[in-house]
Amino acid sequence: MPKDSIIRNGVMLNAYPDSIGANLSDMVTMLQMPQFKDVFSLFYVLPTFFNSDLDRGFSVIDYNLNEDLVSQEDLKALDELNIQLKFDIVLNHLSVASPQFKDLLKHGDKSKYKDFFINWNTFWEGNGTMGNDGVIIPEEEFLSKLFMRKSGLPILKVPFPDGTEKPYWNTFYQKVNADKSFLGQMDVNAKSELVWDFYEETLQKVNDFGCSILRLDAFAYLHKEIGQSNFFNKPGTWQYLKRIRQIADKNDLTLLPEIHAEYGLHLHDEVANEGYQIYDFFLPGLTIHTLETGNNKAILTWAKEIICKGYKTVNMLGCHDGIPVLDLKGKEVNGVYNKGLLEDNEIETIMSTIMERGGRVKNLYGPSGKKISYYQVNATFFSALGENEQKLLLARAIQMFMPGIPQVWYLDIFAGKNNYEAADKGGSGGHKEINRTTLSVNDIEKGVMTDVVTGQLEIMRLRNTSKAFDGEIKINDASKNEIDILWKNGNVFAHLKANLKTYRFSINYTESGINKVKVF
Repeated sequence: MPKDSIIRNGVMLNAYPDSIGANLSDMVTMLQMPQFKDVFSLFYVLPTFFNSDLDRGFSVIDYNLNEDLVSQEDLKALDELNIQLKFDIVLNHLSVASPQFKDLLKHGDKSKYKDFFINWNTFWEGNGTMGNDGVIIPEEEFLSKLFMRKSGLPILKVPFPDGTEKPYWNTFYQKVNADKSFLGQMDVNAKSELVWDFYEETLQKVNDFGCSILRLDAFAYLHKEIGQSNFFNKPGTWQYLKRIRQIADKNDLTLLPEIHAEYGLHLHDEVANEGYQIYDFFLPGLTIHTLETGNNKAILTWAKEIICKGYKTVNMLGCHDGIPVLDLKGKEVNGVYNKGLLEDNEIETIMSTIMERGGRVKNLYGPSGKKISYYQVNATFFSALGENEQKLLLARAIQMFMPGIPQVWYLDIFAGKNNYEAADKGGSGGHKEINRTTLSVNDIEKGVMTDVVTGQLEIMRLRNTSKAFDGEIKINDASKNEIDILWKNGNVFAHLKANLKTYRFSINYTESGINKVKVF
């Protein structure tokens, strides 16, 4: 499918193929409504676009179209709407139902894919002690360094046809049923050339689907080495990124590495300095802090850093995941403490505020199973703001005027509230479902009649179409409880002035040579 090689500086929709109605066709129908005309230039379609079985798409079976949700006709319709596409490649892992892992299960050591995944015991052989359960426990000097996403060792014991069980590296989710059937996201072994052959094939495939931006999900976990944390190992992670970039360049793909880490580590700075776009995972928490405290200092400090350092960012408020809080923290590096964007007590206040409003917390764990840090809070952005429509409108305006490409979660447009039933039904891993409610076509038709939806669409349309946002940004001096941001490109401008105490704001802008003002 033909595609533009230049990423448009417009607004990006973010949703699953079936977030609206039953499939991607229903989403296309929404985007064809007159109320959505000129609102979006890009669409980040989450990975149930492909065949998957766990973690709502992030346990990929293969990168073929999920024909239950997506059709070639849908892709053609999006192309006719002049919308660029963004997809994921989940670099670190594949599903147990992938052809590669199924072949390993069937043929064992004789499988072509014997080394495609990581046998935990083989990896740690000679560097740990075999436990009574047949799993090597790494020596303490290595174990203590491991960065964990869940309690306990990151393994899944896999039964083979000969009756043996072998532990395989499983950083993220798994599900073992009472009948011993199982699902899991199995870490791949990037030291195997077969893995790189698979990446080559996959990037060509997503290019054929019309992908312009490729999000590198979980890339920081891919490189594994004894004695390192196995989160953004250096220099190994950089070497892998360089190799992926070479494949991406052949397929005319812009890479967007996904990384959650403390601001104080300055990994975002390192990734940006290598010429990559970066995710602005700081903006959601900073926006909540700004609106709850009525103080612009933290968010404007970050905006000025983006401008000064020339970061190319994709920002967001809500998303398919939680509201990041780990990202805002400071961090000690080589004996020196680097400050975060917020103090720890300010981050704790954000968390407690969202929790009081019904949010759920996701934590990180050490090898012993002890919690070592908070990670994110799961809630809709509307509920995190206390379900105040004026706050949501102002939050959206701030996002649209921040530097970077603004990515917008579908549910936030419609002021979606926390879905406790879905979160509870999802069990231990169901916290994310609080923010993933599927909306019916009827919900959309009712929603576009409300002020909170039409107001957001109006602000987003301005951001998506005004040439002002291709120009220069100026953050004007203002009192601490105001925000004053001006975008100017020749004679075209867009100017946001907001009161952080009342949440009232105005946007002055140029349209067809005429100066206009909109008060919210």
